[in-house]
Amino acid sequence: MVSVKAVVMVLALLTVCLTANTSAAYRYCCRRYMIGRLRESDIKGYSVQTVKEMCPIDAIIFHTKKGKACTNPALKWVMDAVDHLRTKAQKVHQHSSQQQ
Repeated sequence: MVSVKAVVMVLALLTVCLTANTSAAYRYCCRRYMIGRLRESDIKGYSVQTVKEMCPIDAIIFHTKKGKACTNPALKWVMDAVDHLRTKAQKVHQHSSQQQ
């Protein structure tokens, strides 16, 4: 028969593993939005964060020379900046496709 001590040890180990896994993913999540706005010229790229990725909020993460900025995707200026980056990337793609 399995001892109580062994069961407690296994449960404790499982708890530690699950907590470590969750906190590691959560550490790289945006937890709140920045205040203010960025200049489009400062934005070099972006990534998307969703609550489905075990993060507390949906966010557009803008990448700048100074680091990352967590922004609210519900704000017009944020989505305008995303559209600007997409358009820019599309133009680069079309230009490089024509040269091949």
